[in-house]
Parts: sequence; structure tokens; C-alpha cells
Amino acid sequence: MAKKLYIKTYGCQMNVYDSARMADVLAPLGYAPAAAAAEADMVILNTCHIREKAAEKVFSELGRLRPLKAQKSAAGERLILAVAGCVAQAEGAEILARAPFVDIVLGPQTYHRLGEMVAQVARAGGQVLDTEFPPEDKFDFLPEAAAPRGVSAFLSVQEGCDKFCTFCVVPYTRGAELSRPAAAILAEARRLAAQGTREITLLGQNVNAYRGDTPDGGWGLARLIGALAEIDGLRRIRYTTSHPLDVDDALVAAHRDVPQLMPFLHLPVQSGADRVLAAMNRRHTADDYRRIVERLRRARPDIAFSSDFIVGFPGESDRDFAQTLALVRETGFAQAFSFNYSARPGTPAALLPDQVPDAVKNERLAELQALIAEQQRAFNAAAIGRTLDVLFEKRGRHAGQLVGRSPYLQAVHAPAPERLIGALAPVRLTAALANSLAGELAAAETLA
Repeated sequence: MAKKLYIKTYGCQMNVYDSARMADVLAPLGYAPAAAAAEADMVILNTCHIREKAAEKVFSELGRLRPLKAQKSAAGERLILAVAGCVAQAEGAEILARAPFVDIVLGPQTYHRLGEMVAQVARAGGQVLDTEFPPEDKFDFLPEAAAPRGVSAFLSVQEGCDKFCTFCVVPYTRGAELSRPAAAILAEARRLAAQGTREITLLGQNVNAYRGDTPDGGWGLARLIGALAEIDGLRRIRYTTSHPLDVDDALVAAHRDVPQLMPFLHLPVQSGADRVLAAMNRRHTADDYRRIVERLRRARPDIAFSSDFIVGFPGESDRDFAQTLALVRETGFAQAFSFNYSARPGTPAALLPDQVPDAVKNERLAELQALIAEQQRAFNAAAIGRTLDVLFEKRGRHAGQLVGRSPYLQAVHAPAPERLIGALAPVRLTAALANSLAGELAAAETLA
């Protein structure tokens, strides 16, 4: 009988991709997806270490899973529990010590060996800890996707980061920057397109630092995007997450010249104050960011931006925060993600003096989020009356309704026949709701 696998994914899009690839690794061992942990023979928590109290959230979830494992054991069944991802990388030995009922702890660079780990646990029992940074590239050992990814899919092209922002754990949990060979990425993209994927989002911790195949960067992200655009059936390309330092002339030109590259870019700035940016080791100024945005807008006038902001970084003054608000007002964002600073163990910022009190951080965050929400509402309202191409992905909540995405990643629902799932169609937008847009088909014929 087929075994069942349940994966709970935390955090970023990279983890979503990794979870799908772990399922691919385990498929030859007979594991098929389960809808809930209670139905599974194996549960994987694919964790993220970015947000506050990330490790404690994992231990809380393990506490909820422990009775399930005991219950299955009492019934003569076995439940394998695994913790993967960045918390596993950072806290591997601690996880096994605090939760000895966990069978496997593996880092984000070793999941290609997951089949061997499962076999070892099944054969010899005990616990497996594998959080090394292996010399081999895990992508060379991953099988082809076991199942179609859907209309929109993630594709990992780069991992790790060499920037060492003082608040960030990524260089320690994901390692140094590593780019996949262009040929391997293109082959995976062709398989996805052949299976019905029409939109691909290229993933990397620092995706626009992509340098494939040669040490001198013979393949940059712009060249990769151009090659992907030639794949039959692939209608949309996106990429995330970017660093301002790696927005080069070729990438700006790709936004101008490649129609498949969507006019929506997530470009984190973190702060609008140069003093804070320097303390973060961002290696760019607020004006550098403004100039990059302006270059991109000259190349692609209809481009829209999202960003990340950290509020209350150690030493942030009222004046620094006011400069962040000024940057937001001047730039104008379609959306943005903002968070209070929280110290990540082992990062330089955790040791900085002048930690900002929580009450001050909360007040500033509320003010920033109110401004961002106002800009998002204005951006969505400006879409009313426009006709935009929508890639329909699935059925909506109501009969005869489909849901898709605009070029700007806005959720759009409209009355449409089910045959349009996976197709691009022009939609006249009629209303801006709290978290989506409503519209109606603007033409009988679809674009793809």
C-alpha cells in the first residue's frame, strides 16, 4: 500500500519549492501526498528562521504531533517525524535534545539525501541529523518532478547569500551564494511548460545575483530570463527576492525588452535612512534605491514595486523612521511587507546597543503599515476600468467563477468558463475589494 506524506511549510517561496522537491525525492519510496498529519506515515515540518520565535513555533508544533506519533505506535503503526529547513539547520542538535521523538533533522542543502535518511530510520531506528553543507550540488541528485506543479510554479535558480546583512540568518542557514547551471534550469522549465505551467517565478535568496555556468558570470539573470522567454507555452516570468546592489543594466533592459517578464518587482530596501542602512550592512543608500527605481520606471513605465521594511532596527531614531516614511511616500508601492525588528541569534545586529523598545516599534510599525495599506488601496482602485491580462489558475468560491492573477500579482476573480484555467484572458476590472479585484471577460477569445 502507498504510504502517505504530509509536509507543513513555513516561510518563503523557496521553502514552498523545497517542500515540493522533498515530495519528489520520496515519491519513488511510495509516498503520496496526505491532506493532514493524522493521515500520514511521515510528517515533515519545513521550517523558516526569519521571523521572531521561529524555533519555539516549531517546538510547539512538534508538541502537537507527539501524541499522534504515540497513538500510531500504540496501534502498531509508525509515524516518521522530520524537521527540515532553516530552523533545522540552525538548531539541529537542540531539536533532537528537546524533542527526542523526532526521527530526522535535515538542513536545506541535504534534502536530496532524504530517501537515504528514511531508509536508515526504517532499517536501524534511532535519529538522523544531517545539516552539513555537502560538496555536491543537491540539484544534481534531485529527480524530475513527480507531479505537475500547476498553472504557476516556482523554480529555484540560486541559493544562499554573500551579502551578510547584520539582521539576517540566511548566510548561516543557506550558505554561500550558489547558482544552478543554466542548462539545468532551462530543462526544468521546459518540463514544467510541457506539464501545463504557464507562469514561472524564479527563486533565490538573492536571485538577481544569479551567475550561472562561469565564474565571471557568463549567464546573468537577464540572459536566463531571455532564454526562458523562448520556451513554448511559458507566458509569464517573475523573480524574487532581489537585492538593489545586483540590479544591473542588463536586468533593467530585460524589463524593457522581454514581454513575458511581468511589470512587478519585489525589491527590498528595509529602511529609508542611510544611517540605518549602513548599520544593516546593506551597502546602498536610500538615494541609490531611488535611482534604481527610476531606472526601472524609465525602462518599463507600467512597472510596480513591492518591498520589505524592518522597523525599529537597533539605534533607529524618530528622524530615521521619518526618512523611511518619506521614501515610501516618494516611491509609491503596490504592496509591501513590514515587520518589527527581532534579534536573530548569532547575527551581529543582535549584539548592537540601543535596542528600540517594543512600544516604540509597535507604534512605528502601525504608522508604516497604515501608509502602505493606503498606497495598496490606491493602486488597486486605479485598476478599475482597466483591461488587464489575467492568468486563470483555479475555480473561484462561486459557481461559474474563476480566480487568477493580474500582471501585478493581484488576485482577480471573474465569471468565466472552466476551460480557461491555465489560459491568459483580457479582463475588464470592475471593482477593488479588500484583498482582490473583480472583473469580467473583455473578449470572447483568450490570449493563450
